[in-house]
Amino acid sequence: MNRREFLKLGIATSLLAGCDNWRSGGTLGLALGGGGARGLAHILMLEVLDDLEIRPRHIAGTSIGAVIGALYAAGMSGREIRSLVDRLTVSQNESWLSGLFEQELGRWWDLINLKLGSGGLIDTRAFAGFVEETAGVSDFAQLGIPLKIVAADFWQREQVVFESGSLGTAIQASIAIPGLFSPLRHCGRVLVDGGLVNPMPYDLLFGECDVVVAIDVAGTRRPQSDDGPGYFETLFNTMQIMQASILREKMQQRPPHIYIHPELEDVRVLEFNRVDDIFRQAMPARDQLMRALRKRFPN
Repeated sequence: MNRREFLKLGIATSLLAGCDNWRSGGTLGLALGGGGARGLAHILMLEVLDDLEIRPRHIAGTSIGAVIGALYAAGMSGREIRSLVDRLTVSQNESWLSGLFEQELGRWWDLINLKLGSGGLIDTRAFAGFVEETAGVSDFAQLGIPLKIVAADFWQREQVVFESGSLGTAIQASIAIPGLFSPLRHCGRVLVDGGLVNPMPYDLLFGECDVVVAIDVAGTRRPQSDDGPGYFETLFNTMQIMQASILREKMQQRPPHIYIHPELEDVRVLEFNRVDDIFRQAMPARDQLMRALRKRFPN
């Protein structure tokens, strides 16, 4: 029996038992926030869960959090996801790629297609298909851990939560950063990045589990130039200002039980080539999560 089969069997058994980690601390729900390349820090947090043998009962994800969450819910371990990212990412010192985003995206570039005139520069169907192929699942019903993926309805200006149907469709919608990635037209709606309405979807997990853990990878930025920000810097930072405001309001109303915010400084949305630096900066947060979970789940 491989790990994915074991995970699905364990989930089914534990749901019947009412506690899927068999620990006195209760069941755990994991929320993975958006943040582009900074979301690679989520992988370290998943490795903590693996090391402690704690399995989430539910996962909720937005944007890159939806991607990482889908792979984990399908049965990949944190270290398997790390290995996948290593294969897709070139180092900071490699400069053989050229083009608008290729230097930063590395081999991730092969998974997206330029599609001008469609509301965004990039069509993400190939990337969503790659996630499905890598995860070995194409439908939410095939996942070993229940997953909620957040997108935003462009015209209705409201949250859309996927938890059934096509996994690739949900991922396409959740990562569709306006102006960069093409919106997804689905069931009469125009869907864009879930970070516009719920950058950290931990609120979707209340009532589903006993302990809600939220991983916020928004990061921080310092002024980069006296000339002011460029086009994409303006686009991305404007979104992040809005997302910070949304999260601040949510945290005041009802915070998660465990909140982890890696201090990721000056990592831009598309800098996937900085994976080693992202992991290095996220290590203190990884240790913080380890301590918090050991305290909550002592057995």
